[in-house]
Formats: sequence, structure tokens, C-alpha cells
Amino acid sequence: MLQPASADAQPVQKNTKPFVHPGMMQNRQSLELMKQKVLSGEAIWQTAFNNLTKETPLDFVPEPRAHISVGAYGANSSGGREYGKSATMAYNYALVWSITGKKIYADKAIEILNAWSPVLWDFDDNNAKLNVGLSAPLYLNAAEILKYSNSGWKEKDIIQFKRMVLTVFYPTIKDFFTEANGNWDASIINTLLCIGVFTDNRAIFNAAAERYYRGPGNSGITKYIYPNGQIQETTRDWDHVQLGIGEFAKAAQVAWTQGLDLYGAANNRLALGFEYAAKFMTGGEIPVYGILSTRAKEKFRDIYESVYHHYREVKGIDMPFTAGVLEKTRSTSSVALLTSLSIAPRKISGSLQTILLPGNISPVTSVVGASSAPNIKPPAGSIMVMPGDSIQAVINANAGKTGWVVLAKGVHTITAPLRIPSGLTLAGQGKETILFLAAKLGGKTIENAVNTMHDVVIRDLLIEGATTTITNSDPNADRRNRSYMSAPSREGIVFSAEREEQMHTIRFENITVQNFTKNGVAVRGARNVTVINCDFSDNGASVVPGAGFHHNLLLTRSSACQVSNSRFDTSPWGNGIDISFCNDVIISKNEAARNKLSGIRCTETKNITVIENFVEGNDINGISFDALMDGSDTISVQHNFSGNNGYYGIYIEKTIGKKTGNNKTSENGKE
Repeated sequence: MLQPASADAQPVQKNTKPFVHPGMMQNRQSLELMKQKVLSGEAIWQTAFNNLTKETPLDFVPEPRAHISVGAYGANSSGGREYGKSATMAYNYALVWSITGKKIYADKAIEILNAWSPVLWDFDDNNAKLNVGLSAPLYLNAAEILKYSNSGWKEKDIIQFKRMVLTVFYPTIKDFFTEANGNWDASIINTLLCIGVFTDNRAIFNAAAERYYRGPGNSGITKYIYPNGQIQETTRDWDHVQLGIGEFAKAAQVAWTQGLDLYGAANNRLALGFEYAAKFMTGGEIPVYGILSTRAKEKFRDIYESVYHHYREVKGIDMPFTAGVLEKTRSTSSVALLTSLSIAPRKISGSLQTILLPGNISPVTSVVGASSAPNIKPPAGSIMVMPGDSIQAVINANAGKTGWVVLAKGVHTITAPLRIPSGLTLAGQGKETILFLAAKLGGKTIENAVNTMHDVVIRDLLIEGATTTITNSDPNADRRNRSYMSAPSREGIVFSAEREEQMHTIRFENITVQNFTKNGVAVRGARNVTVINCDFSDNGASVVPGAGFHHNLLLTRSSACQVSNSRFDTSPWGNGIDISFCNDVIISKNEAARNKLSGIRCTETKNITVIENFVEGNDINGISFDALMDGSDTISVQHNFSGNNGYYGIYIEKTIGKKTGNNKTSENGKE
């Protein structure tokens, strides 16, 4: 039976060995290498160290507070600036102490930790978890260096600091925050890894590693970086993009010092995300779903050094676009450069690989759905409908005639569902043709006019389910609003008959259906259904009758269906593809990723072929065959990739006649 994600899923690379100390951003060997390189006067090291000392004056005085309260984007901050500045200075002092051996720097770092640990009580307001996620690792890295060196930090003070870590930091973030954009959980993952190391708590460390691999909601590496390299906040701004991937990079480095390779998770997905961001920020073109943001495009965070160094020098993977960004950050870098170059390289044999050609990439290699330019022109005699004109009136006037109704570019707002008769091709002129159910309305956007509807094509347009056609730059804003029972019940295309195979010959091609609280597309009772080159994503919330009823694509009581080269991603509460009581279905070369339930879910089906699909990062199973009663009969599941799903990569509960082979599953919660 379908099972919910559970905390008992364990990281792929379990490690029960004692922790290495010091062992967060640096281990003992890298700290020693950093010291040797700086003291030897090598130019790049010396420049970074000079920058660090300029940032680390000895006259800093900590100002501890009992309560830290910071609103969204830093609004109404009480103690936030003081807390964050102390974190930065504590780590800076600890690094200078480690390099120079000058006790005055150790004393300053100890002064900060001892000032805060008996005073700080709690965090509050919007940014409570983020404040801990972003700054606590700096306190912890400083403490790790001080504890495992001859710093003079007294045992009673170490215990008091540990008390603050376990009674203030940890309770604030232990449950993560998957409702926010993924940069939050990325920072929390990093912090919990550090807490696990400092307190020698393997359970805390493993819980954080589990989130990195397979976090639910917006959490985890495959939720934040997509198979094409796109980053969750690409449509928002590049400061947040860099914030998120930078936090994932820090987490990967902490894990690396403890023998856990998070850099390699999801086939080096972190490197792919860095190359994607670096390529765009240095002037290149990138694939993107949604509206590409250019905000903060020229603001480079100092996050690239460790990732570039690790992948190139340790793994032998070239990152040419990331190298281009380093030219812009190295002259002013301090901590990032010093702590990154001190990672000892391994001997690499052979030529460098390129991260832009990963081994397991989605078969959906180009952006699918409504495109900028349709690949087919409407035939002569097609009827054009302009925005503001009645689409239904034109359809009704041509009912019974086989032909095309073409919607011109622009927003076509309707106040009732379009009722589609047989023999109609409803086409747009690409993604600039938007069909929109008026904001205050619920219900369906497109439906069949009669139960016997047949020979219908819908192609080359975008069908928008949000309550506005103005795209919010925050990728999580609309999804959050659609996660509650009170959200409006809006549905995309619903073709529904009264008997099996009552409708026939329905084709969806090059369309995007997005942001509906109910199903994106639902077909009930049809024969010969084709879905090709489509993008049905971000559909299926928890509106009535509740979570789990609505999906990106629902097919039921239908036969002779083909779903290929399409994308079914990020359903807030449903499956990517949900198929039940269907016969003779081929699901091939699709991407089904980041859905709340499973990527592809089938039940009570017969003669189903699931082949060459890329399925990852779903909260339940990647590909799932469930049994309500009899299960499925004669299924073929071959040549699929299914990775980083919360439970199983491929789950088959009860079948008669099963053919599986050449599937690859990787880093799933259960194998």
C-alpha cells in the first residue's frame, strides 16, 4: 500500500564511526595546510589572509542578548545584527588563531562564545529558524577549532556553550522548515551537521544528511536543484539562488570531513547547480521553466571556491563557468578562499570530466510545454480569436465542423468552462497565449461538451490555474497559498465520460498546465489518449475533498494511452502521474520530480509499460504500482532512473505478469 514518508528512512552512506575532530569546515590536516601556506607567503594565500586580518580587528566587543527577534528580510530586528556579527567575528578570530598561534585571537573568540552562551534564551519572529541556520554554524566552527586546540577554553565554558547549542539552537531548527524556500532547510542542514559533530550526536548528524538526500517539501538537494540545473529560486533573484547553493555547499564540506560524500549526491547535482548559476551570471543562456529573473545577477557571493576546488581537484570534474566567477571573487575573498584551498586534493587519473554531461539526466532535455514558437502552423481556414472575444461563441458557431480555433497571443479570460465538442483543434500561439479562468471563480477551465466527445486536440498554449496571471517571483508564494483547504478549487482540463472508452482520440501537445489547486489534467473514460511534449506541473493541492485526490495528470478508466516526453513536477499534495483502472498505457521518456506523493503511480491496471523515465525527489516512491484489490496485470518497468525519493525508487505491490530490468535506482530512502 502507499506509505507516507517516515523518519526511519536512513542516509544512503551510513557512518557509525566516531566523529573526526576538529571536523566541520576543516579537519586538522586542512587547518595545518592552511597555516603552512599562509606562513610560507604564497601570494593567493597571503592575499586572503591579509583580507581576513583586515576584517578581524581586536577591538570588537560582543553584545549578547537573551532574545533574538528578526522579521522577514531583516525587518524589526532586535538583537539580530549583534548576534550575526558576533558569529562572524568568532569564526574569524578562531581562524587567525589557528594560522598564527597568537593567543590574543583565541581569547577574543572565547570571549564571544562565553558572552553569548549563558545569555541567549530564544529566537522569535519570521526569521527565527533562518537566523540559527545562517549564523549558528559560524559559532560552532569557531568552537570546534577552539575545543581541539590549545586555546585555553575552559571545560566549564565548553559545557555552557554546548548547553546553548542543545537547548537554544537545536530546538529552534530540529523540525526544519520545509514550507519556506529551500535555502532555509539548506542552512538548517548545515547547522545540524555541525551540531551533530560538536556534540558527538550521530542521530542529529544523520537526520541532517537524510534531509540533504531526500528532504520532503522544499527540502533537499533534488528539490532545490532540478535535473536541468535550474535552481528553485531562479525565478526569484540570484542573491537567493547563491544563498541556497552556498548553504548546500557548506553542508557538503562538513559531511566530507566526516567521510560522507554529499558532494556526489544525485550524480554531483551540487556542481550542476553551481555551473548553471555561474553560466547565467557570467552572460550565458540557460534553460528555465517560468520567468527568468535577472535581479542581483551581477552580485557575486563568495561561495564558489570550495565547490570548484573540490570537484576539480578531488573528483576530477571540470567547472569552467564556476572558474569564470572566481576571477571576480578571489581578490576580495578571505575565509572562503583560505578554508577552501586547504582541502587536500587527491590524485586524479585521466582527463577532467565535464559536469554539464551528467550520467543520469532527464530525457526531457529541452524545455517542454508551451514554447515561444509553435512547431506547426494552423491550416488555412483556421478561425482566430482575439483576447476579449468569446471563445465559446466561436466554438459553438463551428460545432460539427472539423477545424482549428486559434487563440491569439495575450490573456484570454473566461468566466465559465470552455465546453469542447468533437472534431475541434483548440490551439494557441505558444506560451504567450494564456487561457485564464477569472480570478474569483472556481471549477474547471476546459471540459467536454458531450460524453461521447472524440477527435479533439489541444495544443500550443498555457493554461494558468493561479488566481492571477502575474507570475510571483517567489517560487514558493503560490504553492504556499495552495496548500490549505480554504484555497479556491480550480481545475485545468477535465474530460470526463460516464462509461469506459466513451470518449476517444484526444491529444494534448505542447501545452503547459500549471498552478491548479485540483487536477492539472484529468481524463476519465477515454480511448486513444496522447500526451506529448507537455508540462503539467504545480497542480494538485489539499482542497476539498482533501490532500491526495488531485495530481498533475490523472488518467482513469481509459485505454490505449501514451504519455511521452513530458514533465510532471512539483505537485504540492499529489502524484506527478496518477493512473488507475486503465489498459494498454505507455509512459515513456518523461520527468516526474519533486511531487508530494509519488512520481508515477499506477493501481488496478493492465498492460502498462513504464520505460525510460526520469523520476526523482518525490516524497513517497519514484515509480509505484499499488494494489487497491487485485493489483496490476502485465506490467513492464524498464530503463528508468529513479533516485532520491523518500521511500522506494520502484515499488511494486501486487502484480500478475511483471517484467522489470535495466532500471537504475539511487539514494532512495528504501531500496
